[in-house]
Amino acid sequence: MILKKWNGALLVGVSLAFGIAGGYWFAHQRVSGVPGASPEQSPNSSEERKALYWYDPMYPQQKFDKPGKSPFMDMQLVPQYAGGAGDRATVSIDPSLTQNLGLRFATVTRGIFNSSLDVTGVLAFNERDVAVIQARTPGFVERVYAHAPGDVLKTNAALADILVPEWAAAQTEFLAIKHNGDVDLLAAARQRLRLTGMPAALITQVERSGKVQPNLKLTTPISGVLQELNVRAGMTVTTGETLARVNGLDTVWLAVAVPESDSGAITVGQAVEARLPAFPGTTLSGNVSAILPETNPDSRTLRVRVELPNPDGRLRPGLTAQVRLNRSTEQSVLWVPSEAVIRTGRRALVMLAEDAGRYRPVEVLLGQESDGKTAIVKGLEAGQKVVTSGQFLLDSEASLKGIVARTEEESAPSETASSFHEADGQIVAINDKEVTLAHGPFKTLGMPGMTMTFPLASPALMQGLKAGDKVRVAVSQTDDGLRVERLDKSGSQP
Repeated sequence: MILKKWNGALLVGVSLAFGIAGGYWFAHQRVSGVPGASPEQSPNSSEERKALYWYDPMYPQQKFDKPGKSPFMDMQLVPQYAGGAGDRATVSIDPSLTQNLGLRFATVTRGIFNSSLDVTGVLAFNERDVAVIQARTPGFVERVYAHAPGDVLKTNAALADILVPEWAAAQTEFLAIKHNGDVDLLAAARQRLRLTGMPAALITQVERSGKVQPNLKLTTPISGVLQELNVRAGMTVTTGETLARVNGLDTVWLAVAVPESDSGAITVGQAVEARLPAFPGTTLSGNVSAILPETNPDSRTLRVRVELPNPDGRLRPGLTAQVRLNRSTEQSVLWVPSEAVIRTGRRALVMLAEDAGRYRPVEVLLGQESDGKTAIVKGLEAGQKVVTSGQFLLDSEASLKGIVARTEEESAPSETASSFHEADGQIVAINDKEVTLAHGPFKTLGMPGMTMTFPLASPALMQGLKAGDKVRVAVSQTDDGLRVERLDKSGSQP
């Protein structure tokens, strides 16, 4: 009985192991990169073609110019063979697996791109709406009204009563001249009262009542918040001394912090919508009135000023707001859903869907982003299809196969040089049959820079060249690998 149970368990374990191995093999065969097959898949390929380089599938970004054991994993390096540029740059998936893998697609669209930028802002005083109250003549504070900094006052609100002894003598002289009836002397006396700092309203009151009034009632010329009150009962004031400061509330400033990367799209007069947590459901509209010239060095934000009307006075400085800056462009631009973009930190990629289940990583230059859409400045064309779901799986497969993302311009060689791939390099050694080059990357091949030996298409190519010369090399792909078709000496040679 025990032996039968043990045999049954062994049979189940073996079946499970074969099932897992079979499933992995099946998936690998269905999702595979088109570039060069391994020797086990194509027995004759290693005899007919030369490998461009070798790599470790677990660390594909590192290329080697010789076969051997991987320094990263306990496994042999895998060769990458030369092939057609179009084939090498794609990942192939059986169309029947598209739905199973959850792939979704979107079409690259061209049209007017209306976008918006959501940022935060803080209400502040309108620094242009300020009234500073100063003493025009020496005097003594007799009374201070019950106000304190922070109070919201109306226009002509009384702040303090100030006794001005100089006014008493000047008013007495003025009333005596008025009693004599000399018109010219009366005009001169009235002018003297003005020069002592006496308000015109007080001069008129003295002339009509015929009584001396040496007291000045200090009032606010505008309505707003009392910012400063520098008077106390019994103190002496001097000419030019600031006694009070009032900031108006008819309008307020909304200080908005715009990220440095988005500041280029902000213009004066741009429409703004603001929503304050203090007033749910209320949307305030305004326009950008100024873009301040200095960027905050800590937050890397640009300060933008928006002026908002405040007729009922309920907008108070210090309140926060969620701000939407509406941006619109009259130019037609390309855009894709933002979820289609893969950001690697150094660049942005999309997976371009081609015919027959082929997918190719393409590097793109991004523009504005808003409402789930991202503008494409360079890299795509209208009508192309991009992957919006499952693109990370495809990008991982492309990385494992050593496929390098390129722009559309790099992916489509010109008709006159469609069979040539060019790079800059320096000659290490050369003879009439081959040349050893320390070359830069062949972008159209997706081949990184390295030192390799190439056969020459003609012995004449070595004429006038020697080791150490910098050259522009053009190679073509043959059944035996890459072959040098042209060696142009760089013009910067010493």
